[in-house]
Amino acid sequence: MSIEARLDTLGRKHAALETALSQEMRSPAFNEDRVHDIKRRKLAIKDEIRSLETRRGLPS
Repeated sequence: MSIEARLDTLGRKHAALETALSQEMRSPAFNEDRVHDIKRRKLAIKDEIRSLETRRGLPS
């Protein structure tokens, strides 16, 4: 998979997690463990995106 394709995939996953986080935060049955897990996964994706952008030679 090319770097561009991987970045696109990661961007979509990050956006989906942002949506899930927003929904969870609005839920009356707010689950802190789920919020923590979503945030952890978003951060891991963001770190991978930055790493790939650096390898590609673009600023993050």
